[in-house]
Amino acid sequence: MKTLHMVTFTLLVIGGLNWLLTAFSYNVVVMVLGTGQVAMIVYVLVGLSAIWEVITHKQNCRNCNPGSSAM
Repeated sequence: MKTLHMVTFTLLVIGGLNWLLTAFSYNVVVMVLGTGQVAMIVYVLVGLSAIWEVITHKQNCRNCNPGSSAM
């Protein structure tokens, strides 16, 4: 589960940074991958990562669950 958490966290960071840069008219995903199917897959993976992190956050977060030794 730690690997899945790291993958989803990384995708969320990529998505968040892309949103920040989009505010300044730079869409890194489109610049790197174009506007085709691959870019759409990246967006879907970022969205699914967000859903996964929302569902599993409480059990994985040390701040929300201080007694846990998760991660």
